[in-house]
Amino acid sequence: MSIKEKVIALGFFDGVHLGHAALLRRTVEAAAQRGVTPAVFTFDRPPKEVVTGVPCPLINSAEDRRELVRRLYGIQEVIMVPFDREMMTTPWDKFVTDILVGRYHAVHLVAGHDHHFGHKNQGSPELLREKCAELGLGCDIIPKVEVGGITVSSTYIRRLVELGQISRANRFLGHPHTLTGSVRHGRGIGSSRLYPTANLIIPPHVLVPSHGVYVTRATLPEGASYAAVTNVGTRPTVNNGTDITVEACLLDFEGDLYGKTLRLEFFEHLRDEVRFDSLDALKAQIAADAEATRRYFAAANN
Repeated sequence: MSIKEKVIALGFFDGVHLGHAALLRRTVEAAAQRGVTPAVFTFDRPPKEVVTGVPCPLINSAEDRRELVRRLYGIQEVIMVPFDREMMTTPWDKFVTDILVGRYHAVHLVAGHDHHFGHKNQGSPELLREKCAELGLGCDIIPKVEVGGITVSSTYIRRLVELGQISRANRFLGHPHTLTGSVRHGRGIGSSRLYPTANLIIPPHVLVPSHGVYVTRATLPEGASYAAVTNVGTRPTVNNGTDITVEACLLDFEGDLYGKTLRLEFFEHLRDEVRFDSLDALKAQIAADAEATRRYFAAANN
């Protein structure tokens, strides 16, 4: 078997935001110049969570990170490894020589200006550049990316998502905020008495936007997509008011969604979640939300 040489981007890539985009574009460019494979090396879970034992809510699931770097930026291979004891205790220089070069055949590495790695995060961009020069590897360190004078970072975008400021979060992401989950059976009230809906199972440790109603687009596994009105919250009119749900009403869709995987892209916050006095009042509001969603996409396409 021939060795598949790679240009490898390093990072966790939560959100796959505009800062990451600069790394990923450079990775694809360098790989094309060398005639090798553009790849990403990342972990299945945040190293900080493993080291501290404190759960770290994320913008995206591991599956969404993998899908976004491939679909948006043309990364061909995603090396997603468990952050285990080996990774936690490997010295930074051995991480480069034994893992990136020895195991995954890196010929060029790309990292961000603040990337730290290896045991106790002792590896730095400066040390990485020096080590690559010593080994004869290519190396790019990408400077910080700013939007409106604010440094693009996963931490900042997480806060925007938590606050429901989706359109602003999308400015820093460079794409719509994405949430993928499988459709589960709800209480049946949405589909039987209101509109066809998809109740999503949210992956563990993944953030959902602040409670409210959003303009979204839902994409099915076979690629078909539909404008959708999505409610994030406790559904106080029809539910017990405690369990958090993400429920998408797909406009102009007919068929069975149960068990399918649905990718939701969030575009804009429409309104806060409120309790209605009756299902008829709720149905009228959903109709208004649907019309607002149609107007949003009609304006976006003009």
